[in-house]
Amino acid sequence: MPIVTTTEMFEKAYKGGYAIGAFNVNNMEIVQGITEAAAEVNSPLILQVSAGARKYAKHVYLTKLVEAAVADTGLPIALHLDHGADFDICKSCVDGGFTSVMIDGSSLSFEDNIAVTRQVVEYAHDHGVVVEGELGRLEGVEDDVVVSAEDSSYTRPEDVQEFVERTGVDSLAIAIGTSHGAYKFKPGTKPQLRFDILEEVAQRLPGFPIVLHGASSVIPKYVDIINANGGKLVDAIGVPEDMLRKAASMAVCKINIDSDLRLAMTAGIRQHFNEHPEHFDPRQYLTVGRDYIRELVKDKIVNVLGSDGKA
Repeated sequence: MPIVTTTEMFEKAYKGGYAIGAFNVNNMEIVQGITEAAAEVNSPLILQVSAGARKYAKHVYLTKLVEAAVADTGLPIALHLDHGADFDICKSCVDGGFTSVMIDGSSLSFEDNIAVTRQVVEYAHDHGVVVEGELGRLEGVEDDVVVSAEDSSYTRPEDVQEFVERTGVDSLAIAIGTSHGAYKFKPGTKPQLRFDILEEVAQRLPGFPIVLHGASSVIPKYVDIINANGGKLVDAIGVPEDMLRKAASMAVCKINIDSDLRLAMTAGIRQHFNEHPEHFDPRQYLTVGRDYIRELVKDKIVNVLGSDGKA
């Protein structure tokens, strides 16, 4: 089975009231942990690559790792560019074997966002690749994407239909209160997502797949393990999982998860070194990190996304 696009995945997810997990990958152990978990519960997957991951691991290594994951598991897996900054980056990924790309024009004016998104869509569709666009700006930090609270903004539902019609995008990332990174909300506050915005977007775009970025839950278990083993993660608060389950039951077909993966792997490695300070073989501590990734992803698929048994 080759790497697939998200088209059929999203059609099934929308009708079935669940979402597909889009997990960021940076190395072999992360790819293995994610795909082993998905294979255990028979779930489709989106493995996505950020600009930072491409710089760190190189494009060719990441594409070959995803190809190996498909061969190993037989699962439907899409390879997605996360937060493509411009046309050239998206073109490079389309030409280099990605089946899905995101063009992030959210920092631009509405008209300029439409123009660059349309340019990417035309090229990608000519090569059988699907495109995700974005309206609204999420606060937070993810690799090269840095948005302050002052510069963040919710998606305007009245803009979405025009944006989709004029660009031809296949899915749309919206801003309803999630944010990038582990520090999403101020201590003492109760995180809230703007489901009213999501509902209005769904009404204006019936049947159209919506995407949530910045949707890690910053699971206390992994934060506690890191802090108990020398870490200093203070007041890290993520998106409550019940809110993500609700979004997955609505129009949201793709939920992005990155920070939770980093926390799980770091927790496993820190705990391993605390218990075995004499170890120096990377295979020993990376195996534990991979196991923590697998545990996390399996829980997300079954208890949050609802995509188990849907491959």
